Amino acid sequence: MRRWLVNAAELALVWLFVRGVPLSPPIRLVEEGLIGLAVGLPVAFGLRRFYRGTVTERTLRIAPYVVLYVANFLKELLVANVTVARIVLTPSLPIDPAVVEVPLRVQSDAAITTIANSITLTPGTLTMDYDTETNTLYVHSIVVPDRESVIAPIRQWEDYALAIFDEELKPGDPVPRRPREEEGGGNSGDDGGETDG
Repeated sequence: MRRWLVNAAELALVWLFVRGVPLSPPIRLVEEGLIGLAVGLPVAFGLRRFYRGTVTERTLRIAPYVVLYVANFLKELLVANVTVARIVLTPSLPIDPAVVEVPLRVQSDAAITTIANSITLTPGTLTMDYDTETNTLYVHSIVVPDRESVIAPIRQWEDYALAIFDEELKPGDPVPRRPREEEGGGNSGDDGGETDG
C-alpha cells in the first residue's frame, strides 16, 4: 500500500477530531469523513515525496504501540490536569515536591526525547536534566507521595517506546545496571534514588 494513501487516511481522521464530529447520527460521521478524505488526499499526494513509497511491515507492527502510547499519555494528561487544578484550588496548597531519578531502558535520542517531552507536557512534572553517562532523567514533580507514583507512568510510556523505536531491550525488561552502580558508587536500586527539591 502506498504511504501517501495511509497519510491521507490519517489526515481524514485528524479532520474528524478537529471538527469534533459526534458519533450519532452515523451519516454525519461518514459525511465529515469524506470531506476529510477530499482534503487529505490532495495534500498527502502533493507531499508524497517526503515519505517512503510504501507502508513497511515495521510501520504496521508499531502502529498499535503508537496508539497505546498516545492513549496512555492523554489519560495521564487528563489525570494530571485534574490533580493540579485540585491542588491550586485547595487553600492549604498541598504540595510535596521532589526530584526523582528515572534510569531509562531506551537508548536512542528520539525515544529519550519523546519520553522527556511527555513528562514535561504533563502538568505537575518537569524533566529537569538528562545524564548521558547513566542514561537517567531527573524529573521534578510537585507531588511525590512515593517514587513509584512518579516512575510508574514513565515506565509504561517507556514500554511502548521500546517497541516504537525498535530498541535493543524489549517491554518488560529490567533497567540495566548503571555505570556508577557497577563501580559501587551509586544506589543499587533499579529505579534510582530520590532527592528532595
